[in-house]
Amino acid sequence: MSPRTARPRHYLMCRPAHFTVDYSINPWMDPAKPTDNGAALAQWEQLHTLFLRLGHTVELIAPVPGLPDMVFAANGATVIDGKVLVARFRYPQRAAEAPAYAAWFRENGYRDVRQAAHTNEGEGDLLVAGGRILAGSGFRTDTRAHAEAARYLDREVVTLELTDPRYYHLDTALAVLDDTEIMYYPGAFTPGSRAVLERLYPDAVLATAADAQVFGLNAVSDGRHVILPEAAVHLAERLRGRGFTPVGVNLTELLRAGGSVKCCTLELRH
Repeated sequence: MSPRTARPRHYLMCRPAHFTVDYSINPWMDPAKPTDNGAALAQWEQLHTLFLRLGHTVELIAPVPGLPDMVFAANGATVIDGKVLVARFRYPQRAAEAPAYAAWFRENGYRDVRQAAHTNEGEGDLLVAGGRILAGSGFRTDTRAHAEAARYLDREVVTLELTDPRYYHLDTALAVLDDTEIMYYPGAFTPGSRAVLERLYPDAVLATAADAQVFGLNAVSDGRHVILPEAAVHLAERLRGRGFTPVGVNLTELLRAGGSVKCCTLELRH
């Protein structure tokens, strides 16, 4: 087995300064259960510090009061070759995040910034895997947004349909490990989409239901290190068997809103 090589990445993150759960737009969110903002901040800081320790560059966007889900930066846009396709959120509770992200990109020197015409929740549903984009549909992102992304970002787009409302974004059911390898939970996809994944990635790492339920697939890989929820112990063992180095983190407070490692992390590809 050839050694895995980490590649320095460039990420955008948002501190959960205003994090809470005061509405419900996915099965994980229960406004009746109190959240601990201090715990959310401490757990997020652990992830931020880890990225820096691993040699990655992390930019920060200022959190906006009244937008508790803005911490989930992956949903804000998809960035390839410096081109920014800004999200268009399905639910009104998150709609104001899109102009905040668009403004950050323009203020930070990105010249090609466009908001999606169709409902599109950024890297929540558009995962870049080498020369293609794996694109989720079924709950949030409109399939018309897949064609829009293919044209604007100049990548092949492969549509994958999700069926389990707990895994409402593609990044809760599938993670890109490197340009040619992925891991995913088959139970989150339609039979047709499972067949597509089996054809494209016959050697993919398959997660168990237990791994998926702790958001083990909401992970970030730099090609060697795979940062994922520490509770996904079986998935971590499978990754070790493939030569990756799993690094567990605790983001259980953010999971109350249906998010974890990847949700907090938007990759900036130049």
